[in-house]
Amino acid sequence: MKILITGASSGLGEELARQYATKDNELILLARREDKLFKLRSEVFERAKSVEVVVADVTLFDELQVKIDKIGHVDMVILNAGISVGHSSKITPIADFKNLYDVNLTANHAILEILLPKFQEQKSGKIVFISSLASLISMPSSKAYSSSKRALNAYAEGIRYKYKKDGIKVINILPGFIQSEMTDKNSFHMPFLLNTVDGVKKIKKAIEKEKRIYAFPLRFYLIILLLNTLPHFLREMIVNSIYK
Repeated sequence: MKILITGASSGLGEELARQYATKDNELILLARREDKLFKLRSEVFERAKSVEVVVADVTLFDELQVKIDKIGHVDMVILNAGISVGHSSKITPIADFKNLYDVNLTANHAILEILLPKFQEQKSGKIVFISSLASLISMPSSKAYSSSKRALNAYAEGIRYKYKKDGIKVINILPGFIQSEMTDKNSFHMPFLLNTVDGVKKIKKAIEKEKRIYAFPLRFYLIILLLNTLPHFLREMIVNSIYK
């Protein structure tokens, strides 16, 4: 299987590359940080059928699309590249807000604009979106991140409906806190925090089972679902009591 992984230089993307590095898989690792990509390639090269490195800034859409087009046929794309502006009560500067949306949402469309016609031609393909449990409830300290991931959920849903007839599978993964460069920046207690290896094992298993939507850890997901069933005024009281 030929697999394109974005955001492969660290965190979930890096570990996904490690776990997909088998003699049956051809890996294409895309990220901005060239040194980290080649270090990862050296690590997994002997275990995989092949490993290709694509150095690209996903916010430079024209350049990104040229590089994606050169890749040609793939069997699965894991759209993992994502950033956060951290947790803060302050308003997010517009430049940071735009960059976050460019990485977390728009770059995925830029990639799929190139890949979807190829998937249609081959009448197959898997698209894996890495969203977040944060998309299900928007906390005051993570408005930009949560809203970008909620938009990603809506985008993934539309892609799933549109391309089902073409044999294209769409999988949306909504993880909670998993240890990574992104979560390392957090100074608060992260409930149900998973280590990277275990978190990616769960993601990989959900992809193998072709789950349309997979949210985990289950207990954290159920707590969020419970919060969302409450009347708005009560949910607001609870959220504001946490973020005084």
